[in-house]
Amino acid sequence: MNVWIAIVVTGLGCYALKLGGLVAPQRVLDDPRVRRFTGLVPVALLTALVAVQALADGPSLEFDGARVAGLGAAMAALLLRAPFLVVLGVAAGVAAGLRLL
Repeated sequence: MNVWIAIVVTGLGCYALKLGGLVAPQRVLDDPRVRRFTGLVPVALLTALVAVQALADGPSLEFDGARVAGLGAAMAALLLRAPFLVVLGVAAGVAAGLRLL
């Protein structure tokens, strides 16, 4: 039963957050601090997700050389301005190649 309570509370929280964005006054949205915050939050969240996926195995942190090398190869491909699908392919190829070794 506790799981369902958590699901309902999380759903209500997400709905309230979405509703808050819709009813926010325009003067608040035009504030430069709010614009800067909304521009930086997605970058921070994506970085956190990538770090968790690359460095975590379940509840613990684990250094997996193949994953970290794949992440490094993806960063190099991004710096070379490769298309996104190429970045994914390079990262997967490097990680798979190292696991094969």
